[in-house]
Amino acid sequence: MDILKKTGLLLFISLAFISLNAQDFEKQMKAFETSYAAEAKGEYAIAIQAVSGIYKADSYEINIRLGWLYYVSGRFSDALPYYQKSIELMPMSIEARLGYVNPAAALGNWAQVEKQYQDILKIDPMNTTANYRMGLISYGREDFPTALKYFSKVLNLYPFDYDTAIMVAWSQLKSGKLREAKVMFQKALMIKPGDSSALEGLSMIR
Repeated sequence: MDILKKTGLLLFISLAFISLNAQDFEKQMKAFETSYAAEAKGEYAIAIQAVSGIYKADSYEINIRLGWLYYVSGRFSDALPYYQKSIELMPMSIEARLGYVNPAAALGNWAQVEKQYQDILKIDPMNTTANYRMGLISYGREDFPTALKYFSKVLNLYPFDYDTAIMVAWSQLKSGKLREAKVMFQKALMIKPGDSSALEGLSMIR
């Protein structure tokens, strides 16, 4: 009889837990729906309030949603802790790291921006966004061989992409690889006929 009582109690607790989870899920869904609708209208304070009302520190979804909402509302410093929490909860998340980059860049925190790109490349060495942006960072530093290394990875994945082709061409030119640069500038012109940047580059080689 005691066993039956214990079994019945466990069953009751299990059903109550399932019911609680179902209610919790419905509450979260409603909050996210309200949040999306408010965001679409540009009512960011309402969107933030809706999700903040169900905040759970251990929820990746809630943290990354709040990170995004604070970012698009222009509250960059407030966005960073939520993206950081998302990264802590899901260390392999590339989307959380790319999300972190947006407010960090808006605040001019370039050291953190570069750190996130480097961390992404440790997880996914062929990530196109991180490689391309690290290429831009290296090019801006006039470290053209390093820029070329990053841009070339992207070009191998997207051989007919204009933005990548033109940056490979300029990186080659600045690295003294004139023959290769000429070929790439010509390729850029095939993708985008009459492109002024490609024509300028060719004029510096001839």
